[in-house]
Amino acid sequence: MLYLSLLISTSELNRIIYGSKDLLLVDARSFSEYSLGHIPGAVNIDLFQFHWLDSSKVGIMQFIRQTRILLSNIGVTSEKPIVFYDNRSGMSAARGVWLLLYFSHKKVSLLDGGFDQWKNEGHPVETKTNPFAKSNFRGKPNPTVLATASEIKSSLKKKKYKLIDARSNEEYVGSHVRAARAGHIPSAINIDWQKNMENGRFKTVARLSKIYSSIPKYSEVVTYCQGGYRAAHSFVALKQLGYKNVKMYLGSWGEWGNKVDLPVER
Repeated sequence: MLYLSLLISTSELNRIIYGSKDLLLVDARSFSEYSLGHIPGAVNIDLFQFHWLDSSKVGIMQFIRQTRILLSNIGVTSEKPIVFYDNRSGMSAARGVWLLLYFSHKKVSLLDGGFDQWKNEGHPVETKTNPFAKSNFRGKPNPTVLATASEIKSSLKKKKYKLIDARSNEEYVGSHVRAARAGHIPSAINIDWQKNMENGRFKTVARLSKIYSSIPKYSEVVTYCQGGYRAAHSFVALKQLGYKNVKMYLGSWGEWGNKVDLPVER
């Protein structure tokens, strides 16, 4: 059985890519990027096109249904090890990793450095389109990694969660407006997701630890951004650091900032 850590290096992927028949390699970039060159055998799905801004009970039920269809279309099964990548250690690949973890898939990884590093190191590249091998994926939803607007709202008075806003500082303070209201969720601290990376790769555990040093390891942490992509990246970073209780707020500011009954700080 092939074991994958949450991050996989380009050298490790190159070592196993031809020896594992079960490995599913997912290029999470746009098709225009994929068509210009991709890692051999990779299928393509532009995960950045799959936003979801409704974390109500009905909304989550629909999210589960739609995501199962999406993951089945690209051939995900509970047994297959899966590697997501984009141009660097980016947000689309991180979103893919989070999706699989939400559906209780244990063998999922993000290619650290992405396609840019793969290509720069001289590993093989192809341009042909690889077909999907459809499956019937029925992964079990894991509520311990997904936060909703209602649970965050109810937790604010109890100060239950450590909220991390993974957006830019301009979005956080409200000078860059991307919803009906500007600002951030009360009590949230701003740690821009881009601080997780250097030269297109995740920083070392030692350097990431300094960035998140104000968040105790035992904390219940929720990450959010605008649409749940940058927040997925911060989710992966925290998991790399060994945080056990981490959730991503699926609706993020795209939902929170457009709901007038939810509190906002600027």
